[in-house]
Amino acid sequence: MRRREFVALVVVGLACPLAAYPQSARIPVIGFLDPRSQNGIPKLLRAFREGLKETGQAEGENVTVEYRWAEDQIDQLPALAADLVRRQVTVIAAPGSIAAVLAAHAATTTIPIVFGTATDPVQLGLLTSLSRPGGNMTGVITLALEAGPKRLELLHELVPTARTIALLVNPASPALSEPATKDAQAAARTLGVNVHVLHAKTALDFDRVFATLVQLRAGALVIGADALFTGRAEELATLALRHRVPAIYQYPEFTAAGGLMSYGGSIGETYHQVGVYVGRILKGEKPADLPVAQLTKVELVINLKTAKAFGLTVPPALLARADELID
Repeated sequence: MRRREFVALVVVGLACPLAAYPQSARIPVIGFLDPRSQNGIPKLLRAFREGLKETGQAEGENVTVEYRWAEDQIDQLPALAADLVRRQVTVIAAPGSIAAVLAAHAATTTIPIVFGTATDPVQLGLLTSLSRPGGNMTGVITLALEAGPKRLELLHELVPTARTIALLVNPASPALSEPATKDAQAAARTLGVNVHVLHAKTALDFDRVFATLVQLRAGALVIGADALFTGRAEELATLALRHRVPAIYQYPEFTAAGGLMSYGGSIGETYHQVGVYVGRILKGEKPADLPVAQLTKVELVINLKTAKAFGLTVPPALLARADELID
C-alpha cells in the first residue's frame, strides 16, 4: 500500500470511528429501568453516572444507556423490561425499586442485572446468597425497610401526644408495603399508639391521603419506603407542612424541603454503587461472583424550623442523636 493511500484510510477511520467498528466491537448498551420519570431524579442519575465513571465508563463515549421510565405506572415495568431484553442490552440497571428488579428478573435469566433495593433479595428467592449471588443478578441493598420501626419510634419521641399515627405505603409494591405494615403495627403496639395505614399508588392519590389524615385527626405520619415517595419527597414535604402533619421519611431531601424529620441512608449512594457495579460487569466481572453491597449507614436529620412551626419542642436527647439540624 502506498503512503498516500494509508494516510487516507487513517483519516476516514478517525472521521467515522463508531461506524467503522465491526459488530463484535460495538459499544456496550446499559438498559436503565426505573418506575419514575426522568425529571424526578436528576441528582440520582448524576450519582449513577459518577459510579460508572469510577470504572472508566462514560455515557456517550464508551457506553450508551437505553432509559425506560414507567412514569409511576408500576404495571408498565414488565413491558419495559421485556423491551430492554429485545434490545439485547449488555446489562440492566434497576436501582430504583423492587418492582423494577422483579420485572427485570422475570424478563431475563441471562443478561446481567444490577439492582438497588430495600428488601432482602435472598428472601424473595432472587439470589442464592448475598456473598455469592450465583445467578445473573447482584447489586445494593439498604436498611430503608428495616429502619421503618425506628422511624415510628423517633416520630413518637418528638410528637408524644400523637395517639394515632398514619403509615403511608404503596400497595402496588407488596414486597415493601406488606412487611412495612406488619413492622409498623408491631412497633405501635410496643409504643402504645394506633397505626392507620393509608395507600397511594400514584402522586394523584396524595391529596386524598392528606385529606384523610385530617379526617382521622392523625397526630403524625410515617412515609414508607417506596420509589414513588422517593421521587416525590419534596412534594410530600410541602403537603405535610401545608396540612400541619408532622412527618418522617427516610431521605434527607424530604427534610431539606421542609419535612420534619428523616432517618435513613443515602439514596444517592445506592445509585452510585449500582453505577460502579454496572461498570465492573462491563469490564468483565460476573454478577454471580460480585457480593451484594450492603449500605448500613443511617442518619437522623431534624428540621428545627418546621418543628417550631408545629409548636414542637425537640427533646435534648433527640437533638444529641441528630446527625444534622436544619435551622
